[in-house]
Amino acid sequence: MSSKQDPNQNHLMAALLDADFDRLSPHLELIPMKLGDVLYESGDKVQYVYFPTSAIISLHYLLENGGSSEIAGVGNEGVLGISTFMGGDSTPSRAVVQTGGFGYRLPATILMEEFNRAGPVMRLLLRYTQALLTQMSQTAVCNRHHTVEQQLCRWLLLTLDRLSSNELTMTQELIANMLGVRREGVTEAAGRLQGYGYISYRRGHITVLDRKGLEQDVCECYGVVKKEFARLLSDTRHRQAA
Repeated sequence: MSSKQDPNQNHLMAALLDADFDRLSPHLELIPMKLGDVLYESGDKVQYVYFPTSAIISLHYLLENGGSSEIAGVGNEGVLGISTFMGGDSTPSRAVVQTGGFGYRLPATILMEEFNRAGPVMRLLLRYTQALLTQMSQTAVCNRHHTVEQQLCRWLLLTLDRLSSNELTMTQELIANMLGVRREGVTEAAGRLQGYGYISYRRGHITVLDRKGLEQDVCECYGVVKKEFARLLSDTRHRQAA
């Protein structure tokens, strides 16, 4: 267990009032999340919810032919397992670790007890859910109407927002699977971004060299998602800053 990990590295945990956090914290378990780990399969009954701190989890919708594409990502800004408190006993999507790191898991029954208090925790979780739904809908629009290069810029920026560095460990094949496009399309788009001097790509490692360049080329979908998260969660009380 890493001594550098703390539940307050997750923005939702950090936003809880002291009394609410104190009720949940004894039940939090720090766990490693390795690249490729599957936390939920589609249709699984939710036993735990997850609050990532340094890991990023990708939500995928699976097709009957075995294909899949990412519908949203969850990092240190949120929680995995919203079906727990949205009235469903199971999750409709597959949840796989996109970026390895750490997170805290909490028994779903404990979160439901807190949600059913109908207090600040419930309001915070519902506001996060609204922001997550915005991310999902904007991802669908982006995948339909924007170029692979724009989609890659959006994905890179959203990933950077959840990391403490500008380096990503990710193969082009995994990116293609998440975007739901052919690998050749990602190769061409990544090559153009590298040619612009925005990124450096080598053997599954992507280093962002010019974030402003990515922001200039990205479609409006990135800004819509970022502004919605900021609008819904900006006035939450962060205990570590208090």
